Amino acid sequence: MRNELPAPASTATDTVVAGLADAGLAVVPDFLPSGDVTALRDEALRREAAGELAPAGVGRGAARAARADLRGDRILWLDEDEPAVAERPFWRAIAALSTALNRELMLGLWSFEGHYALYPPGAGYARHRDAFRDRFIEDRTRVVSCILYLNLAWRANDGGALRIHVDGARPRDVLPAGGTLVAFLSDRFEHEVLPARRPRLALTGWFRRRT
Repeated sequence: MRNELPAPASTATDTVVAGLADAGLAVVPDFLPSGDVTALRDEALRREAAGELAPAGVGRGAARAARADLRGDRILWLDEDEPAVAERPFWRAIAALSTALNRELMLGLWSFEGHYALYPPGAGYARHRDAFRDRFIEDRTRVVSCILYLNLAWRANDGGALRIHVDGARPRDVLPAGGTLVAFLSDRFEHEVLPARRPRLALTGWFRRRT
């Protein structure tokens, strides 16, 4: 968010702010123009073909390890300081969203970290929460989780939904259709990635506050 000036506020940004304020959750189709989504997809696939994506891990610190039975995606972290040309519209949109969230909801957001996530057919991610909570540690630095989907012509029978577990209600399934942004409070919602029948690509990240 340091390299580019924030983009002007948009209806999509306003929708994210309103959804987080009302329910802690927002699902916004067409968050970015289709051309920007296609460029991001092409960039991710180019870097996958170059061998830059690696199996993701689960756990923290010394206990972190690849566990394909729990999480099957391959990831590559974004470099905010030297973004690819295709990534610049995304960073501008993220900067504008951060500004709006801090202005309207006073969340104290300071930075954003994100990565490409490619799930091969049949892979998923077990139910989890993005902000850690256990007897010994609570991670409050992750405030808002964001997923931007990069898949073309995704159909319901392709599977791969993001299943969000909502307290007191049935889980909500969101198909990973290209251009859709899902944003939710990181410490509030458990969620999982259901297996898909075709490769599933997203750009996943978190707004953080200072430790």
